[in-house]
Amino acid sequence: MASVAGDSAAAALQQESYTPAAVLVPVVDRENGMTVLFARRTAHLQDHAGQISFPGGRTEPGDESPLATALRETEEEIGLERGCVEILGRLPDYRTGTGFRITPVVGLVRPPLELRPDDFEVAEVFEVPLGFLLDPSNHQRNSMMRDGHRREFYAMPYRHYYIWGATAGILMNLYSVLTSQS
Repeated sequence: MASVAGDSAAAALQQESYTPAAVLVPVVDRENGMTVLFARRTAHLQDHAGQISFPGGRTEPGDESPLATALRETEEEIGLERGCVEILGRLPDYRTGTGFRITPVVGLVRPPLELRPDDFEVAEVFEVPLGFLLDPSNHQRNSMMRDGHRREFYAMPYRHYYIWGATAGILMNLYSVLTSQS
């Protein structure tokens, strides 16, 4: 019995050691098929410069929930107002090697989109067809050495964009949810 309580305490401590964050996975309902909206971060940022990401970020003290974080960050980063997003649900939390616990919130967005990207944080906003992201032939499993450890990660190259890391990992969770046999 003591080991179960100890395991629970250790799990709770590990859970608290991650910095909470949330992202919006914006699915755009286009006439010719659904797409997923991404942001490419600016090259001068200290963290994740130039990388492809979902709009989102770390939870701030005034955020009431992961949903509030995702919607606030989306408004700040790409100017998509929260009233334009129909929340579809949440994906499992994604823990990163850099110490974040990201809660992905999936939302449906219908055109026309009136985006106002923050030019300090966002170099561009673009969309990828959902069908491309759900096609297993576009899913890559890669690895790299970091700090003396081999790290494996997913990637989904699309045109000249290299979607990888946490963003691709979250997409793999979306793929799993959408293609699971119930």
